Amino acid sequence: MTILEEQRMQRDQNLDRSGERGIALVLVMFMVMAMSLVGASLTFVSRNETLSSMNYQTSTQSRYAAESGVSAATNYLLNTYVAPSAAGADPVAAYDTTQSPVRWNNAPVVLSSDPAVPSNYPIPATQNAFAGNSAGTLTAGSGRTAYVASATLLTMKVMTDGITGAPFTIQMWRITGAGSIDGAGAATVQVSAVLETTDKPVYSYAAFATNDQCNSITFVGGAFTDSYDSTVANNWMTPSPSDGNIGTNGNFNGGGLINGSLSTPRTGVGACGGGTVTATSTTANITGGITPLSQPVSFSTPPPPNPLPPTTTDAIQKAAGCPAGVPYCTPNAGVGVTITPPTASTVVTLGNVQVTGGATMHLSAGTYVVNSLSLAGGSTIVVDSGPVIFQVAGVGESVPIDLSGGAVSNPSYNSTNLQFVYGGTGTVKLTGNSATAALVLAPNAAAELNGTGDFYGAIITATVSGGGNAAIHYDRNLLKYAITQGNPILHQFTWSSY
Repeated sequence: MTILEEQRMQRDQNLDRSGERGIALVLVMFMVMAMSLVGASLTFVSRNETLSSMNYQTSTQSRYAAESGVSAATNYLLNTYVAPSAAGADPVAAYDTTQSPVRWNNAPVVLSSDPAVPSNYPIPATQNAFAGNSAGTLTAGSGRTAYVASATLLTMKVMTDGITGAPFTIQMWRITGAGSIDGAGAATVQVSAVLETTDKPVYSYAAFATNDQCNSITFVGGAFTDSYDSTVANNWMTPSPSDGNIGTNGNFNGGGLINGSLSTPRTGVGACGGGTVTATSTTANITGGITPLSQPVSFSTPPPPNPLPPTTTDAIQKAAGCPAGVPYCTPNAGVGVTITPPTASTVVTLGNVQVTGGATMHLSAGTYVVNSLSLAGGSTIVVDSGPVIFQVAGVGESVPIDLSGGAVSNPSYNSTNLQFVYGGTGTVKLTGNSATAALVLAPNAAAELNGTGDFYGAIITATVSGGGNAAIHYDRNLLKYAITQGNPILHQFTWSSY
């Protein structure tokens, strides 16, 4: 090989190696680029997770604020707001209640603190009060959330209270609360709910005890409940072994037999104590089981007679004739007396009425305002026509109503034909060994049913005790008789975010 050939070979080898120069740098650049992409992806994912977490946090905080708006508006409507009435400065007649929502001035009735929802309510003071009581702010971490609310009146109706006789207004409102938070992760959430006040039957139980403690209702021996329908002829003779429901805000210390259900806000079965008020005792025999109440049931206290009756004694005896000063009274020789008011709305004012010595007192429809009423010595009250309504004052009387020493004859067995209304805290003794068809409305009094008597109708008292073979036969027709205002209900919750 010549020198020239060797030089050519050496040159070719050098040229081959020169094509490999710089490959490491390229590989490093590719690796740096790949790691940069991975790092950027991780940063992006981390940022998204942070923003998602922040959005969830601010949405949750805004929802709590919106719920606060609903709560504030509800609190105002329940505790401060004065609803329209049959008369006065804000009459129901000014509204169009035939549509839902209710309309005034051809537009839905709205109260609002939300700038996006204008108010349309005829009383400016009510508009301002709602706006001032349904808007505010809440602390959320290091920031604050704001809430506002609006309320649209869906329905409205004026009814008459079967206890006080006064009108009351029931309404349904749709309340919308809006909560918002500004800044990073800004969010706005709306929460909506329906606030409804309802009516309810006054007499929906055979017996209801308003007391919320142990032994609010106590049955012993052969005491029991069942039901009948006074609109069906002679139905009282064969009561149904059902619908004899009882209720209490406290505990039923159960003996006897309840042919129906027990309604109470209390829970549990067993021993009852001051700190642990159970629904009922283990000995209770309740065919319809326990119906839980979401909240205690309240009844208005009947107002005292105005003016109050005298506290003098009006004695009814067989041969004594009519006591002096008793109006519309006719003596029944050797029997007792008959009192016949000219109309069912006539008020007959008496004192402490004492029917004794086997006397019989016949009564026709009217309102009898008395201080107290007692039967003794086998005496009898006979209802000739109804309703006979006793409004009892009970001044100075520990037992303002005492039927235990005699009998009550209400031949129709229509319990609405004989009513006892008493707002005090004394004791009401209802039966001895007789049958009584009546209504008792005395939500602050203690009721006693003893002996072998049958009570047809319904009882509302603070406590009820039944012994011997006493029975309460609930008149199912009472579900349609009288109404009162029910407890408010907040329901139909929905929410949305923007």
